[in-house]
Amino acid sequence: MTEATELAGETTSADPVVGLRAVASLRILLESLEELQVENARGRGWSWQQIADQLGVTKQAVHKKHGRGPRWRRRKEC
Repeated sequence: MTEATELAGETTSADPVVGLRAVASLRILLESLEELQVENARGRGWSWQQIADQLGVTKQAVHKKHGRGPRWRRRKEC
């Protein structure tokens, strides 16, 4: 069983500590995966609009979130 699958299972725990930790961990994982795939799409020449359409958000929202490059690079520039 993968870690993501285990975390998904833990979100239904009756113990709020376990459930909330799992939700927080999945949120971090999803944000990382989204960033990775946005970088992938941009590297393949996708427009912000094409990416936004696939994510179900506006072009402005995806550009605001990802428009300055990967988060790790932005942190180093600060």
